[in-house]
Amino acid sequence: MHIPQATTDTLVLEPFFPALEAALLPSDAYDVSRWLYVPNRYSEYRYILGTRGKAPLICVGINPSTAAPDALDPTLQSVERIARANGYDSFLMFNVYAQRATRPDDMERCCNPALHAENRKAFRYLLSLSEHPAVWAAWGSIIEKREYLMDCMKDFAADGQAAGARWYTAGPLLKSGHPHHPLYLRRETRLLDFDIGAYLHA
Repeated sequence: MHIPQATTDTLVLEPFFPALEAALLPSDAYDVSRWLYVPNRYSEYRYILGTRGKAPLICVGINPSTAAPDALDPTLQSVERIARANGYDSFLMFNVYAQRATRPDDMERCCNPALHAENRKAFRYLLSLSEHPAVWAAWGSIIEKREYLMDCMKDFAADGQAAGARWYTAGPLLKSGHPHHPLYLRRETRLLDFDIGAYLHA
């Protein structure tokens, strides 16, 4: 369980690109040839957690919990299984908001623009890793927990469009119209095309 100790505007944030540079260096804590973990230590926020490969699937959730390299939580275990079942050799977990909070109800009430700006740099970096980025929308109805989450998502949709990303959902949409959260999906769940533009303007 991770309960935020303070709002992120009280933290000294590590900008994304210096954090990425540090994450690419050898580590005693985990195998950097297998994992991409930014920042490369456990903190109150996380930009990226994933595995390295030539055909990655970018998974977009809402916010990080406790997962770390070699210690995936059940959600990330499901993400990895479904990515591989759909033909991807790796997964890259990204979140609409970078603040760690196991319970979405513990997320801060207001968006920290500085954190969002650095998180957006992280998403653009992930998009740059593939000529044709594949992005899995996987946030469930949790996106309704905070009003700012949909606004953040609109920025990421714009970044995806600029990079020529193709968006997917795992199985049909929920009755609420949101894409499924990965946690309870079966390993064999197929990825389906997802019209992110229509979703955001529904």
